[in-house]
Amino acid sequence: MYRIMMVEDDITISREVAAHLKKWGYEVLVVSDFEHITEEFISGKPHLLLLDILLPFYNGYYWCSQIRKLSNVPVVFLSSASDNMNIVMAMNMGADDFIAKPFSLDVLSAKIQAVLRRSYESRQEAYLLEYQGVVLKMADASILYKERQAELSKNEFRIMELLFERAGGLVSREELMKKLWDDECFVDDNTLTVNITRIRKKLEEIGLLDFIRTKKGIGYYLQGVAGEGKIR
Repeated sequence: MYRIMMVEDDITISREVAAHLKKWGYEVLVVSDFEHITEEFISGKPHLLLLDILLPFYNGYYWCSQIRKLSNVPVVFLSSASDNMNIVMAMNMGADDFIAKPFSLDVLSAKIQAVLRRSYESRQEAYLLEYQGVVLKMADASILYKERQAELSKNEFRIMELLFERAGGLVSREELMKKLWDDECFVDDNTLTVNITRIRKKLEEIGLLDFIRTKKGIGYYLQGVAGEGKIR
């Protein structure tokens, strides 16, 4: 089931759209905290974002640019500010489509279907993984925490991907080495240890201390944000 997040401060419109999309089998998340939309996006993990332009605190262009730093999830603007300048601005900020208000609910659902089909039929759905405020960005193999970002090598990214997928649980050293082998990367026990050490150093530099914990003789797990490292 596709999950759609709607950022619309007109309660009547958001309720009508949400009810209509649910009839089509979508899961709908309606944002009510307009000051922390990025956090809502990370926790909600939507497959598509419906976004108004005129919003409290910051406009839709700002939020679209913030989302694009994290994800390539499709964004569809819904707005009565439908002059050419606003449409061009929306597309330049990374929008996938623009629907002018007032609009037909049937047209809206048809456009959503088309955007989802273009976006997901030929590629993986996931663009980011999140655990306790720490974001693993799939698009550029980097890790983000409180607007601080660290780039990961291919091996480092594959290790973190599996740890995020199993967040809250233990991942054995054997599973991590198999993950790297499956991706045609030669790795032995010592190489894995070196990569874990490098990842921990990068995490500390963006403010994450002890994010990866060791279960001696078994493997590794994500503990969550235990403390702040040195910011360089």
